[in-house]
Amino acid sequence: MPSSSGEPRVRGEAILYRLFDVGYEIHLDKAFDLLSSSSPERPKPVRGEAHAIQIKNPPVTVSLGMESVAVGDRSQPVEITARIFDFGVVSLRASLPAPTSAWEEFVAFGVATGTSRAWGLFEHCRDRLLEKIHAAIERPEIAPVTEEYIIYRLRSVEDTAGRPIPPDLLPDEGIARLLVGEVRPLAEGARTELLSQRFSYFDDDLAVVTWNAALVVESVPEDKDVQYVLEFANAQLLELRYYDSLLDNELPRTYDEIAAARGGFHILGRRFSRLLALLQTRVADATEAVERVENSLKVTDDVFLARIYGAATEIFRGPTWRRGIERKVAIIRDAYAMLNAEAQARRAEVMELIIIALIAIEIALALRMR
Repeated sequence: MPSSSGEPRVRGEAILYRLFDVGYEIHLDKAFDLLSSSSPERPKPVRGEAHAIQIKNPPVTVSLGMESVAVGDRSQPVEITARIFDFGVVSLRASLPAPTSAWEEFVAFGVATGTSRAWGLFEHCRDRLLEKIHAAIERPEIAPVTEEYIIYRLRSVEDTAGRPIPPDLLPDEGIARLLVGEVRPLAEGARTELLSQRFSYFDDDLAVVTWNAALVVESVPEDKDVQYVLEFANAQLLELRYYDSLLDNELPRTYDEIAAARGGFHILGRRFSRLLALLQTRVADATEAVERVENSLKVTDDVFLARIYGAATEIFRGPTWRRGIERKVAIIRDAYAMLNAEAQARRAEVMELIIIALIAIEIALALRMR
């Protein structure tokens, strides 16, 4: 950056996201009706290249009002909004505006926000929302797994004279500290790796995506498409993490149930039949849920928003989570096949014993009649 321009001045906000899995599925049309008094919306990305993003069932967005939160040594009002996804996830957002300030002051504000008590707002707001949409949730249950993310959005980047400057002139050292929430500078290698996923479409915009935070520079207030796709990717990540955790807990229980079912002798494998039905239900639920997540948003072309979404899913290790779920589902399917074969074998044994018994009875009757 030219020394004559001094430290950049920026204006923006920090948007905190906390996502919850609250049920197997949320019927969005019904949720929309239940929230009608709060003026819900179902927006989609609006950029020209947004045609590359296909959303089969757009989530419902609704305002939950204002709350107050302490950041650093001051308290400030924050707007709480929610986005409701059909695959059972609700995403709550708290927008904390920052005053126009020097870049380093914004970095300090961002670090303080990430470690503030603002995260404690979300459970209360979630419970208020769930009271309103409870009837729209299929198999309601709040999962222990949650997801947290921060997007730092800048609406302007200027030099000391108030002239706009390209966001690429923001120092990488400050961006890195902002995105990881560190006061101390990062080593060059760590900084380079952290900031490797950065995207621009115009000269005055920028998106830098990392595992737990992103920096978005966008001068058009209405353009929130980058935030939209990043929030969507986090919602999908949470659902994948939830089912991966669920299957982790199910596998040991499945082994115990199989061991219990195999103990002793059961006429025609009736206990096997109950366990087989249970295993089939578990596989069907996990498979259907993952397919619903994957089909909720599809990318048809390699343009700006699609590249950001693709980078986010890779950074969040979405493919890795999916492979883990598929592997565990395959283990349950193998257990089902093994148990089904054993049940068939037991039924065959019972039939053989019945045939032998009938033959013996027939022989006995024949000898008796001689």
